[in-house]
Amino acid sequence: MRPVLVVIVAYLIGSIPFGYLIVRTKGGGDVRQTGSGGTGATNVSRRAGKAAGIVTLMLDALKGVVAVLIATRVNTDWVVAAAAIAVIAGHIFPVWLGFRGGKGVATGAGVFLILAPGALLFAGLVLVIIVGLTRYVSLGSITAAATIPLFIYWQTEARPILAAAIAGALLIVFAHRGNINRLVHGTESKLS
Repeated sequence: MRPVLVVIVAYLIGSIPFGYLIVRTKGGGDVRQTGSGGTGATNVSRRAGKAAGIVTLMLDALKGVVAVLIATRVNTDWVVAAAAIAVIAGHIFPVWLGFRGGKGVATGAGVFLILAPGALLFAGLVLVIIVGLTRYVSLGSITAAATIPLFIYWQTEARPILAAAIAGALLIVFAHRGNINRLVHGTESKLS
């Protein structure tokens, strides 16, 4: 029962909609009515300013860190992997907001900051390069998420971490499906 509880707690941590709450507190209404419709740092920046976006980014990443650290106390790699997936899923599908949240990128970064910091560093470089070349944050995020399982595969033989990376990447890419459609049709917003 304890592993199941750990996974549920990870999901609930992921479900805390920091971006939504920050924008609401600043009188900016529902952040999901802006840009890509998510609750993450990019949308929060558009609605409430860069400082609010940075705070959202840090808090969303902290969710991933906290969930994984709690799970590591169970000392089972597969439970840690399940909690990692659950916290990302919680951010994307938060129970408190009708299962409509963010894209999972910052929360995923928090997860892999603990589980695979080297792979996260390489994926972060991919993100920076793609955004620098194209000015599309969504494209950088999708590419970074898609490459992190590869970086983890090259660095470790730990199957639970690799499984978490693959599942997390699939969730993040799925959450960006609207962005992908806009990228294909040339209507996606660029970083100003």
